[in-house]
Amino acid sequence: MQWLLNLPIVLWRRLLLLLQGLGALAALIGSGIAALFGKGGTAAGRIGAALTSPTGQRRVFALLRLVQPNLVLNRRTISSYENNGITALATRRADVIDILSRDDDFGVVYAPRMKMITGGENFFLGMQDTPRYTRDVSNMRLTMRREDVPVIVTPYVEAKSADIVAMLPGVIDVPQALTQPVAAGLLDRYFGTPGPSEAAIAEWTTLLFWYLFIDLQADPDLDARARVAAADFRAWLDRHIAARRASGEIRDDVLGRCLAMGSADMPGMSDLDIRNNLIGLLIGELPTLSGTANLALDELLNRPEPFAGACAAARAGDDDLLAAHIFEALRFRPLNPVVYRRAMRDTTIAGGWLRRRRIRKDSIVMASNLSAMFDPLAIPDPARFRTDRPWETYMLWGYGMHTCFGAHINRAVLPAMLKPLLARPNLRRAAGARGQIDTDGTPFAQHLHLEFDS
Repeated sequence: MQWLLNLPIVLWRRLLLLLQGLGALAALIGSGIAALFGKGGTAAGRIGAALTSPTGQRRVFALLRLVQPNLVLNRRTISSYENNGITALATRRADVIDILSRDDDFGVVYAPRMKMITGGENFFLGMQDTPRYTRDVSNMRLTMRREDVPVIVTPYVEAKSADIVAMLPGVIDVPQALTQPVAAGLLDRYFGTPGPSEAAIAEWTTLLFWYLFIDLQADPDLDARARVAAADFRAWLDRHIAARRASGEIRDDVLGRCLAMGSADMPGMSDLDIRNNLIGLLIGELPTLSGTANLALDELLNRPEPFAGACAAARAGDDDLLAAHIFEALRFRPLNPVVYRRAMRDTTIAGGWLRRRRIRKDSIVMASNLSAMFDPLAIPDPARFRTDRPWETYMLWGYGMHTCFGAHINRAVLPAMLKPLLARPNLRRAAGARGQIDTDGTPFAQHLHLEFDS
């Protein structure tokens, strides 16, 4: 009889899927008409901007979840990684989770570019489930321990962020003054890899993250810049590792633990192995922390009531409520709205369902984590901003075997980083364009000016 009790819930969710999709269609038509007759740039450019905005993306996915939940296009959408010119886009949560859980069917694609960055070797984020993957992940988990987060990582971020905000005269350029310096400082304090300067480590990691994960069209100019950055990064880190080892200094940071394991002849922990693993981890740390912090802050600023709630939680020291506001904001605005894989063989998505689709070997498969977090078949009241959602709702840094290696650090650092700023009285955007995110030609926020009462 359980199925009978669940029937009203199932019917309601299906109705919500229908209403959500139809509402998205109407909104897309309206925004398309407005863009068509708008001002500035070409009509095609204005329509493209409307569709690719955060709101536009959510509307497109809502429509696809209803009418074509697994869309297959005979179109090459990614040129930077090898594929057969076919692209599939999965939008329902069940299918997204299925794809990201089937590593033998849907493999990661990053190996060629990771090998360029390291000068020949892969990094475990670009590996399939192999013995080497298990070895490298296990080694780095021994050096980046979960217990470090409350003991080392969070206290550092809290103190550093509070010191920065306390020195401000009532204005702040958030990426330049807060999020990038704190993330870069963490590379020094916790990883033991400060870079030759904060500016250099920020430039290298940002550029190489862009090259690995965001440059889908193989931009030759970016490729050239990435090759120079990668060579400089390798050279500096090789010198830094050699100097630390030669000094005999014992520091309880990630590099220090790696060196100790290497001295004990741990397999996979030669100085070259250490360098390659650290390059991969550092590329993921700074751009992710700074980028997501600014997206969360910008999304909160766009929502007066949640923004007021986040500020009140920060002032009251309610860390759990503050974190709930930040991660719910990121549900609406994740750093990456899709996770892409390549089909390792001919296979199927959503087998046994009407939405079932055959996927040919070497097709690119895009699993939309953004869409999955708004699927009314799985997420209650998905369109509302709610701070009572279980953590399992969120798919902010991937899913499955290749979830972001530092996801537990991200979860702790983001609220700690933003808390002192959100606690400032009358925090608000600066006037005009200065108060909006400026990416300065990159995929990440480089400027966002806010003001508050001193």
